[in-house]
Amino acid sequence: DKLEYYELEGVIAHELAHIKNYDIRLSAVVSVMVGFVVMLSDWFTRITFWGGSRDRDNDKNLGMGYPFLVSAALGFEQPGKYEFINRGISGNRIVDLYARIKADIINLKPDFMSILIGVNDVWHELGENPNGVDAEKFFTIYDMLITEIKEALPCIKIMIMEPFVLKAHATDEKWETFKTEVPKRAEKAKLIAEKHNLKFISLQDKFDEACKEAEATYWLEDGVHPTPMGHWIIKNEWMKAFQEMK
Repeated sequence: DKLEYYELEGVIAHELAHIKNYDIRLSAVVSVMVGFVVMLSDWFTRITFWGGSRDRDNDKNLGMGYPFLVSAALGFEQPGKYEFINRGISGNRIVDLYARIKADIINLKPDFMSILIGVNDVWHELGENPNGVDAEKFFTIYDMLITEIKEALPCIKIMIMEPFVLKAHATDEKWETFKTEVPKRAEKAKLIAEKHNLKFISLQDKFDEACKEAEATYWLEDGVHPTPMGHWIIKNEWMKAFQEMK
């Protein structure tokens, strides 16, 4: 049906009022800004590091370990393409990671993430107030962690990193336990990767091989925490896995 003259006149007056009051300009600006934000989110690839980061002191500081080395390498190769976030906290066990899953992973919506966890689940059981996580519970919590992340972020790409240990002053006294229990956590981590079809990064064999060239403390200062050279080993393996996943 056609509008009557007075009805058409009312519609035109209404639209002219929008123009006079800058309503259309505002909506146009808002539309452009929303589109710009969406474009920015598409430009950046967000990478989150989780676990194994002793030196991080705040969320914006990547520390001086393998996350820093990875960010330097990728940032140099493709300036501006990646955003790097380090959520590693020294001393964390698998249960601590699970407690932070919403704030430090799901809310951040990373495109890629790597997880290095396991040695503290053993180490914390060896102190005066035992608080470690046994191998079966380690697997159960790890499985819950990955399941929930993939349900919330179905497109995320995850790298599972193998926990490692060498004999040095922090591990020497309880070496029999470390050399038995850390491999158990490593085995469970590999099973998690296989179950969820994720990339698994072997590290223990790389450190064992490196010890043929220099003593253990050259790579892991106390048998647990990597030196700069130890972090370089981790960085190299991380980069290989990342290139295969891209």
